Amino acid sequence: MVYQADNNRYQSMTYQRCGQSGLKLPAISLGLWHNFGDATLIENSRQLLRRAFDAGITHFDLANNYGPPPGSAERNFGRLLQEDFLPWRDELIISSKAGYTMWDGPYGDWGSRKYLIASLDQSLKRMGLEYVDIFYHHRPDPETPLQETMKALDHIVRQGKALYVGLSNYPAELARQAIGILNDLGTPCLIHQPKYSMFERQPEAGLLETLQQNGVGCIAFSPLAGGQLTDRYLHGIPPDSRAASGSRFLNPDQLTQAKLEKVRQLNAIAERRGQKLSQMALAWVLRHEAVTSVLIGASKTAQIDDAVGMLANRHFTAAELGEIEAILNSAE
Repeated sequence: MVYQADNNRYQSMTYQRCGQSGLKLPAISLGLWHNFGDATLIENSRQLLRRAFDAGITHFDLANNYGPPPGSAERNFGRLLQEDFLPWRDELIISSKAGYTMWDGPYGDWGSRKYLIASLDQSLKRMGLEYVDIFYHHRPDPETPLQETMKALDHIVRQGKALYVGLSNYPAELARQAIGILNDLGTPCLIHQPKYSMFERQPEAGLLETLQQNGVGCIAFSPLAGGQLTDRYLHGIPPDSRAASGSRFLNPDQLTQAKLEKVRQLNAIAERRGQKLSQMALAWVLRHEAVTSVLIGASKTAQIDDAVGMLANRHFTAAELGEIEAILNSAE
């Protein structure tokens, strides 16, 4: 059945300006880290993308190594783009990244000019695109000069292969230096993508302030802490959950009794607010004025619906924020 986008798709979403740029991003963006590789049925991936776009989610976030196997998320997304979304290409923000291991040998990882430019060329071929809207350096390279990596990003924009560039996983001081280099080159850093949630607050130790001071947007990944900030673990660890699956991203050791007690206390606040814990956790990340968008993952369309439903109640009273802070700061 030919896809026809929902005519009311822009009425359910909030769009926020990304730093001091002219670009607005949806408050909720969809990440294709999981559930878009070859291990997932293409029709499942199709339904997720359709539901997201119909809800006004215009930003789809990828990376060269997303899968599994690496590259397959981009390839599958490219197929779905051609089959479903090509008429709306100019309504989409499509991003990709390079910085983690993608191919064998010394040129398939980290942050050299050779790797970044070659990787983006491969990504564009997989997706069937002439350009991406945002291209990120996925993680800092301790050995390549920062100037070389930033010059590669600048070159990519000047080639027309990306409209904007961003950083991911850069600590505050290194981000400040990189932003300065990009400004000097004439290709400003649009956005930074850090890991940020109620259980991962490192960006508050200088990074968010640095981004605000420099007019750079922020999109938070893992805002639900790998599923910890959902109703999945209110009664322990279910046998079919990510924590029980042997995932390297969430293991049972992280879900201590003290952590689970925090989850239960946070859930009680969410219930008082008339929303799910996952919705409150997303709203909490968006409470910070430096944060432009939260990046969700989804395996079911209902998870997309829940995330968008959060927008109806995304603000907190001072008392609620104080109560949440007390729970998060309690000993584990």
